[in-house]
Amino acid sequence: MNYIVISPYYPQNFQQFTIELANQGINVLGIGQEPYDQLDQPLKDALTEYFRVENLENLDEVKRAVAFLFYKHGPIDRIESHNEYWLEQDAQLREQFNVFGAKPKDLKKTKFKSEMKKLFKKAGVPVVPGQVVKTLSGVDLAVNKLGLPLIAKPDNGVGAAATFKLETKDDVELFKSEWDQETVYFFEKFVQSGEICTFDGLVDKDGQIVFSTTFDYAHTPLDLMIYKMDNSYYVLKDMDPKLRAYGEAIVKTFGMKERFFHIEFFRDGDDYVAIEYNNRPAGGFTIDVYNYAHSIDLYKGYASIVAGEPFPATHMEPQFCLATSRRASTNYAYAEADLLEKYRDNFKVKKDMPAAFAELQGDYLYMLTTPSRDQMEQMIEDFAKKPD
Repeated sequence: MNYIVISPYYPQNFQQFTIELANQGINVLGIGQEPYDQLDQPLKDALTEYFRVENLENLDEVKRAVAFLFYKHGPIDRIESHNEYWLEQDAQLREQFNVFGAKPKDLKKTKFKSEMKKLFKKAGVPVVPGQVVKTLSGVDLAVNKLGLPLIAKPDNGVGAAATFKLETKDDVELFKSEWDQETVYFFEKFVQSGEICTFDGLVDKDGQIVFSTTFDYAHTPLDLMIYKMDNSYYVLKDMDPKLRAYGEAIVKTFGMKERFFHIEFFRDGDDYVAIEYNNRPAGGFTIDVYNYAHSIDLYKGYASIVAGEPFPATHMEPQFCLATSRRASTNYAYAEADLLEKYRDNFKVKKDMPAAFAELQGDYLYMLTTPSRDQMEQMIEDFAKKPD
């Protein structure tokens, strides 16, 4: 099997995908823009060949790289990055070279919030009313139809980027003045809930879920963006059966194959409202958080299903796994060394956040496990506490 990894070097924790694919005996070929000498040695060892391009965003250049690897190694069986930034390019390459996996037409339902909402409804999952906005007059129509407060997001966008909260007429006028009128927006009713949770996991080549989990955000992505809060999220030990039922219905309706998924919901009392379907793993180091919570190795698990082998089971009881961040510029009540000593039996790893995530999420990320929700909540409080 020939498997092309797009951007094998970045993000660094995703290098483990390449390593585990190679451990399965898969011929792994890399295309990236970093010089070969910059690659970490375990990554070099796992790659059969690395083709360096000047600009990974130049689709024609990347196509030429794929064509060369095809000529040298034979037909390509997979092309994947697992990275939101490259999803569209991955799909275009698969279509060009007739490779298994999501093609451009398949991404429409995961790129546009308006299209996601149609499929959420088809799956029988609650959503809030929304409307596509393309013109200034459309802004007024949406406000009149839906009523304030509203959330305005790019219809084709990622996370909380370029998001506006519209609570008053002044907010609406500010949006109009700042909007470039080229980006199509999606307006939807603001949900009065500060609780966001997820249904995340992995499907095999037949679209069957082989792993699923859920985590809660301590703060919404919108609050992180607006107030520069310290990011904290945590994998739960157990999943609400209603959330699982919604998540499984959505995965079936979207019909993706051999992919990770990351679906966000608002928790609304004892019910859930679907927000967004992401055709990839959750960002940053979240796969590592899943691994610690479930005593599993999803890098190895993904490689197993690509190789046509069963997904490896875990026999360990899940725990809460907290990922909590700190900012280098912030003064905290407790020194890092004191906290790591206090939670020495729980602490797993500290990660330096990549620059792309640091401004929004913090500079350092700490992962800790515990069987106790009370202890986990104390951890969140301790790591975030500021001096009195």
